Amino acid sequence: MRKRLLGAGSAGVLAVACLTGLAPWQSQATPQQSAASPGARPAGEAGPPGEKTVTATLFERPFRSVAQECTDTLGPAGYGYVEVSPASEHIAGDQWWTSYQPVSYKIAGRLGDRQDFADMVKTCETAGVKVIADAVINHMSSGSGTGTGGTQYTKYGYPDTWQDGDFHTCRKDIADYTDRDDVQNCELVGLADLDTGSEAVRSRIAAYLDDLRSLGVAGFRIDAAKHMAADDIAAIRGAMTQDPGFWVSEVIHGDGEAVQPEEYTGIGDVDEFRYGRQLKSAFQGGDLSALRTIGEGMLDGASARSFVDNWDTERNGSTLTAKDGATYTLANVFMLAHPYGSPNVYSGYEFDDQDAGPPGGDTGWTNRHADPAISGMVGFRNAVGDAEPTDWWSEGQALAFSRGERGFVALNNGDAPLSRTFDTSLPQGSYCNVASEQGGCDEKVEVAADGTAQATVPAHAALALHVDATG
Repeated sequence: MRKRLLGAGSAGVLAVACLTGLAPWQSQATPQQSAASPGARPAGEAGPPGEKTVTATLFERPFRSVAQECTDTLGPAGYGYVEVSPASEHIAGDQWWTSYQPVSYKIAGRLGDRQDFADMVKTCETAGVKVIADAVINHMSSGSGTGTGGTQYTKYGYPDTWQDGDFHTCRKDIADYTDRDDVQNCELVGLADLDTGSEAVRSRIAAYLDDLRSLGVAGFRIDAAKHMAADDIAAIRGAMTQDPGFWVSEVIHGDGEAVQPEEYTGIGDVDEFRYGRQLKSAFQGGDLSALRTIGEGMLDGASARSFVDNWDTERNGSTLTAKDGATYTLANVFMLAHPYGSPNVYSGYEFDDQDAGPPGGDTGWTNRHADPAISGMVGFRNAVGDAEPTDWWSEGQALAFSRGERGFVALNNGDAPLSRTFDTSLPQGSYCNVASEQGGCDEKVEVAADGTAQATVPAHAALALHVDATG
């Protein structure tokens, strides 16, 4: 898990339910929750204690905006990391995917310049949040033109960066995902594919990553890692002169494909795309009991980064998205409560056109990372640590489980309130519902001496209690 990788890289009676009735969630299909909205912690308030392993991905968010989110929301909530979209100069255009066609390794894209990036890293670090940079190192662009920072380029020619000989000679689109050579040496949707087997190419990429590390980033998400041999990525990592930090590789699993995610676990964590698919199946299939064994048949949790969705899956329909409202929030609550993987909370923007780029101002962002029910669960994750799941109960659209004697969560994905006496394993006391959409500690639950708690969970809502949030 991230803790290990960073270390290696760097150095009987019913409880009396003294409840203020748990409020039902409102739909979040078109949310505009901000850090200053009711339930958000005040800026500067210390984040929850415990190891901070949760990442927030603020997709296509300008660097100055990310810095503000670190101060106002991410730090106080206890997020450990923020992942930002690619910083490098890229092809011109309004579409989101232009950020993923670099034309140089200057920090000169639409999200901000080098100073903006450096300031963001420092501000986030001050707030207790480490920055993960999305690094596009498999390929360059698919054509010619002038980049966002003024660089003139052709598909196989990038001044002071790459020449024709630095690219693979298979200059056709990938056609067969059962053929390893095709997947890793040919072109992904026409993008010029770098020859990452070349020592010169490896050294140049390593220098780019070293530069980002010199600005203080804690590590990298390696975009399109599947399209590079794992040995090539490991060699690039090894060629860095600075400590490489934390790495996570994007490797989408496909049955019967030649390249599989397990090949990349020796480099760092790997994005586990099957996780989000299983969440969608359970939450939309009417039976949450299958979630008891989530993770089976996937990457070992110690090497996996779990997520409900990301910018690709919210566009291809394979996962739940923010448009699924309360169900989406419940899925995030489950992810943050369950021990599998290192969780990544995705926060993007509203769109109708799947190619649409980010909004130009302060409105239009989904701000899922700031939703009180989700941000409250970040503190839950920090508080329960590695405590094992116990007290599992499930029935149709509802489930509940404890995390040892550290935390307890109940989810109700049904259309009617859920009232029952839960086994929590928590010490006797009064606890705040940190999964409340109201935020704060307005909703409290009493746990009896025998660890039971009587509570009503509204439809499409959750109850989450932990030992660091008592009332």
